[in-house]
Amino acid sequence: MAISRLEVNIGRLKLKNPIMPASGTFGVESSQVLDVSKLGAIVPKSVTLNPREGNAPARIVETVAGLVNSVGIQNKGAQHFVDELIPFYEQFNTPIIASASAFSVEEFKRITEIFNKCKAIGGIELNISCPNLEEGGKSFGMSCDSSYQVVKAVRENTDKIIIPKLSPNVTDIVEIAVVCQEAKADAVTVANTFTSMVIDIETRKPKLANVVGGLSGPAIKPIILRMVWQVAKVVDIPVIGVGGITNYEDALEYIIAGATAVQVGVASFANPNTMIEIIQGIERFMAERNIDSMESLRKSIIV
Repeated sequence: MAISRLEVNIGRLKLKNPIMPASGTFGVESSQVLDVSKLGAIVPKSVTLNPREGNAPARIVETVAGLVNSVGIQNKGAQHFVDELIPFYEQFNTPIIASASAFSVEEFKRITEIFNKCKAIGGIELNISCPNLEEGGKSFGMSCDSSYQVVKAVRENTDKIIIPKLSPNVTDIVEIAVVCQEAKADAVTVANTFTSMVIDIETRKPKLANVVGGLSGPAIKPIILRMVWQVAKVVDIPVIGVGGITNYEDALEYIIAGATAVQVGVASFANPNTMIEIIQGIERFMAERNIDSMESLRKSIIV
């Protein structure tokens, strides 16, 4: 069988193309509006060890060129995810990257044990931007040491592909990526949302019940693109870029900067078929220029 020009590898995972959803922006209902089998990978919403109701409303606020959310990882727990949702996602014959969020290293290990029993899960994205309750609520991804400890603990408990999702709310995201590689991560996702807030000037109160939330959308693309470029220059593992991608040109910018694959988030809310259009756009771009592989484009930035 001929190899598709769009095919990429994330560790042992073979993806038919570099496009996947960003965790939290994709669910079972997505299959009603797009052909999931055409995606490079499936990344469902993050799950925690135990069920969570999430934060109180209001939880989502639109802002200029972006969306600020504080959903609070509402989910029914890791075991429910494996028992009830994985069988649905299996039908699409597309690699499944489960997203784990936890509040201690031990919880990450226990979620990993649950995922280990599910053959259909090909990779685990570690949401290390969540608060580490063992260290006073500071997120794991804010510290080299805690990032290393999470990845190391998960690596010791699974043979599955592991991909820590890094926080952009740090002084130097490159050093976090490096320690994740040292802890034997197979790839890194760059990056999660920016801590933000929005105020109602009439009430003088925050528009989010949780006061602060995470900013995503087109506003953050140039910043994350810079981070992807910086990280890709230093690490030897694949970088998955995410942040503000709305069309195939955005995706190609990330790949040229050094990303092996990209994730699409809030753009799919406005246009549920965005990911499919991006795949088609990249295919067309490569065909018109006789580019035969994604690797030929990756890291091809000229500076």
